[in-house]
Parts: sequence; structure tokens; C-alpha cells
Amino acid sequence: MNPSIPMALKERVGTVVSDKMDKTVVVAVENRFPHPIYLKTVSRTTRYKAHDEDNNCRVGDRVRITETRPLSRTKRWKVAEVISTTAS
Repeated sequence: MNPSIPMALKERVGTVVSDKMDKTVVVAVENRFPHPIYLKTVSRTTRYKAHDEDNNCRVGDRVRITETRPLSRTKRWKVAEVISTTAS
């Protein structure tokens, strides 16, 4: 691997479903794809724990998360930006 060429970071867009932890939010990312045999659109939801340094995110916010180094046993993502907020 050439160290001068950086690897592309993985990004996901999802909705914050929990903000009860300190500096951590749970983001639900929906993945839609056609079933390989029946061709019906199937949606799968994956929940990622993401690092939120300033505790800015609230439940219902749309956020973009990026992959990072392991921050804890289950946290490998960080909140890159808040796309839209809920009116509360």
C-alpha cells in the first residue's frame, strides 16, 4: 500500500435514534436494495454508534457520519455534519 495515497473514508447518512449517552449518538442508516430472486425492494436498517464531541445532535436529526479509528468497543464512526435538525 502506498502511504502517499490516502484511503477513501466511508460515509453514511442516517437519522439519530438515541442521544442518551454522553458524546455518543446512535444513528440508524437505511439500506435499500432489490431482492436477488424476487426483485422486490428490501430495506435493512443498521444502527451505528457515532462520536458526537459537542453533544449537538438530537433525536430525529439527519446526520452524516464518517468512519474513524476505534474510539471504544463499539464506536468506529464520528458525526461529520448535521444535515437537518428537528424543530423542537
